[in-house]
Amino acid sequence: MGSVKGSFKECLFIGFLFLLNCVFAQESSNEETKAYIVYLGERQHDDPELVSESHHRMLESVFESPEAARESIIYNYHHGFSGFAARLTESQAKKLSDRPDVFSVASNRKLALQTTRTYDYLGLSPNLPNGILHESDMGSELVIGFLDSGVWPESRAYNDEGLGPIPKHWKGGCVAGTRFDPAKHCNKKLVGAKYFRDGLFEKNPGVELSGSDFMSPRGLSSHGTISSSVAASSFVPNASYKGLAPGLMRGAAPKARIAMYKVGWEKDPFGAAMVDLVKAFDEAIKDGVDVLSVSIGGDPPPFRPLTSVEQDLHIGSFHAVMKGIPVIAAAGNSGPEAYTISNVAPWLFTVGATSIDRTYYVDLTLGHNITIMAQALYTGEGLFAELVYVEDWENDTSDLRGKVAFTFAEDDDDVTGVGGKLGCEAVIIARSSDYLTDVFVDSAPSIAVDYEVGTKILKYIRSSSLPTVRISAGKTFVGRPKSTTVAGFSCRGPSAQSPAILKPDIVAPGVLLLSAEINDNEKHQSDFVITQGTSVATPVVAGIVVLLKAVHPDWSPAALKSAIMTTAWKTDLSGEPMFAEGLPRKLADPFDYGAGLINAERAKDPGLVYDMNLDDYIFYFCASGYNDTAITVLTGKPTKCSSPLPSVLDVNYPAITIPDLNGEVTVTRTVTNVGPVDSVYRAVVEAPEGVKIAVEPETLAFNSSTKKLGFKVKVTTSHKCDTGYFFGSFTWTDGTRNVVIPLSVRTRVSML
Repeated sequence: MGSVKGSFKECLFIGFLFLLNCVFAQESSNEETKAYIVYLGERQHDDPELVSESHHRMLESVFESPEAARESIIYNYHHGFSGFAARLTESQAKKLSDRPDVFSVASNRKLALQTTRTYDYLGLSPNLPNGILHESDMGSELVIGFLDSGVWPESRAYNDEGLGPIPKHWKGGCVAGTRFDPAKHCNKKLVGAKYFRDGLFEKNPGVELSGSDFMSPRGLSSHGTISSSVAASSFVPNASYKGLAPGLMRGAAPKARIAMYKVGWEKDPFGAAMVDLVKAFDEAIKDGVDVLSVSIGGDPPPFRPLTSVEQDLHIGSFHAVMKGIPVIAAAGNSGPEAYTISNVAPWLFTVGATSIDRTYYVDLTLGHNITIMAQALYTGEGLFAELVYVEDWENDTSDLRGKVAFTFAEDDDDVTGVGGKLGCEAVIIARSSDYLTDVFVDSAPSIAVDYEVGTKILKYIRSSSLPTVRISAGKTFVGRPKSTTVAGFSCRGPSAQSPAILKPDIVAPGVLLLSAEINDNEKHQSDFVITQGTSVATPVVAGIVVLLKAVHPDWSPAALKSAIMTTAWKTDLSGEPMFAEGLPRKLADPFDYGAGLINAERAKDPGLVYDMNLDDYIFYFCASGYNDTAITVLTGKPTKCSSPLPSVLDVNYPAITIPDLNGEVTVTRTVTNVGPVDSVYRAVVEAPEGVKIAVEPETLAFNSSTKKLGFKVKVTTSHKCDTGYFFGSFTWTDGTRNVVIPLSVRTRVSML
């Protein structure tokens, strides 16, 4: 018979440890679990199954059994990069985050989802024989992916008439689900449709989809249908929103193929889960999309952590860009305050919104026969009624049935639902002229005038014993004097996370554009809608990037972005200054419009580009303070940052932004010649006020053996105290091509 050596005290102590361990295990098992994304960077294996197995082994280190580890998995990310989403306790997440082979661990978060005239306005006409539309065959060989709220496949925007075979490189497909049959609803236009929901339900346990959203790629919300049609709608004749904005609807790339990755769901509150978003990126990379449009983003700082790579769509988008897929993202709709910009990583192409030269209006004829043009999305046949002034619409209880109300509003947010609350036939709202690109739709027709016009209307009401107004049918106005302005809702820079990286990158039309709409055979529902937001401007740029990539398939995402940024319009298309809505309204600057308004025809021949590759992004990570291990995990390339660390001012971005200039600083850039082989460029500087700019060398000469050249820009301030930002520009010109980047400089004088 065997025996166990040891004293009674030792046995008692071991028993105590066992009991203590059981208590800890019980506490751990009772700890609340939630979804986390564990991001591991570049894949260590080409085989997705081996990547997944490595995820399971890692999870086993924080679970009691292999079975429990596998059951915790929500998603494996194993195509474009390595990582997983799993149900973890806070302590388990902490243990994983402490591992050197883990780049980041982030909890699941909700993300917000952010035409007939648009492309003619931008000079993209199918009637131009040598334009980019024809040179690219309208994007017919490329697939544009959308991470959005799903698709309404019956829309005429997805008509595949006249399209050739699906591009051979496409590996994706469509998945079946509620009211979505791939054999019926996918075609040579809509070539991909998938949906991702597991993260949504982890984030919102027990949530029910509002209005019975479809468990399929079909979207109850029209957000995805809108964005995909703006970018790549087929030609749709006789389009209009109930008679407004009539004409031929088309996307920027009318022959491009569409792949929808549904990550946004119609629930309360509406949104997308980060877990699902990252999985959609992984799938899109595997499927072979050529461009990604993502009209989604989180809250800007200070409402979320000041991290660059760990949050939102930065994780998947970095790997997409490294695989040659440009990712176009919305700036957000929280403007016009500074520092509201979202999606600020340098590999993202971040888009703000402008108006175009089209608006919608009615004629208001007052009882004394004075007629006023007023903005409105009014689709009725017109009306005549008594006009009543309402001083305090929020607390007014008078009977306004059959009447037209008139009121003043201090803020746009205050007027939502005015007509419905007052119960009137229509409401005329006087508000600040700084926000008159926004036209709102209400349960009663809502008509916008500025304060000056509003004051005249009030004077008429008070001078008349029975004031009346006749409202005409709604009309569409195109052309001058309507000018381009940066929309008030469009988020503004600078970036609080990386102030030296200019954001937004570009602006594009995003105000009151016509797009496809869902229509579930409802009698009075239109097949089209007039909508706005940076989530509408984003697919405008995405569609143009498709055209540009078709013409230049060998250009990197950074080169494509540079070409668009350096050729953008800095003024209204008529040559007048571009204004930015705000309080007060002001001349637009780079923190409003980035490099300017997108100009597709000029972008196809930029002359020079500011290109970036993996080494440039590693340079950025080092300059931003990421440690060597984290960068190695993220990029898959062994990295040792230099000492001292490099300056983020030297990241090869197509803009120079200096947030803290004390005396002088020299920044470096490199340009690559993509124009004529033998080219000579000279420097032209428009210096910010109080700032001296010196360029070395002042001339760049390219030939067959010299395609890439570096230069230095010495920036010196003459200001004696702290300033705000002053703006200028720096241009390389060969006499034909002007390669322009913005200069943004703020002086900060040392107190030491």
